[in-house]
Amino acid sequence: MNNIKLKIIYLLLFLIVMMILVFVINSYVKSSTKSQVFDEDRLSDIKDIDCMLILGAGVWGDRPSPMLEDRLIKGIELYKGKVSRKILMSGDHRKKDYDEVNIMKAYAVERGIPSQDVFMDHAGISTYDSVYRAKEIFQAKKIIIVSQEYHLPRALYIARALGLNAYGISAKPNDYSGQVARDFREVLARNKDFFLCLFKPKAKILGSPIPISGNGDTTNDK
Repeated sequence: MNNIKLKIIYLLLFLIVMMILVFVINSYVKSSTKSQVFDEDRLSDIKDIDCMLILGAGVWGDRPSPMLEDRLIKGIELYKGKVSRKILMSGDHRKKDYDEVNIMKAYAVERGIPSQDVFMDHAGISTYDSVYRAKEIFQAKKIIIVSQEYHLPRALYIARALGLNAYGISAKPNDYSGQVARDFREVLARNKDFFLCLFKPKAKILGSPIPISGNGDTTNDK
């Protein structure tokens, strides 16, 4: 019985230590990137931006989800405000029947953004891969990442770890269904990507360089 009790105590201590570690890493990722998140009134301080990186967030049929639409609206605002003349839409397009990036590009083009200024990263299957490919495939050096506030610290932490000069602009905050669960998953995701950044593996899918300074229509597949 004493042996069983000892094992239970060790297990509880292990779980407590792990919980503390998760909390510490989560706090570190958030606090260490806080200065990289810019408000609208600080946009004039950011110069020579290669592109706005808009991270995918799911689509509903042939239209963006509300969360993704808010990211697109903010990216379009930044483009029209001449923060950068290029937009990189990064999302999941591994299956023919699920295509985030073409829907994202179509949304922007329908609202007046020239097609040649909108690039699609069809292999942005995770935040890490999207940021990695922005640097290595699209050869961006200085970017603005557009996403919701809760997501920006992780994306910015990855960018810094990979040597990419990045700033974050938060999409308009709205009440999204399931946000409590999403916030919890993000704590775990920050921990996962913290350790991933220690090793800096290559993105799951690579390919030939597509300079962001070129023509975005080279990424069209339709």
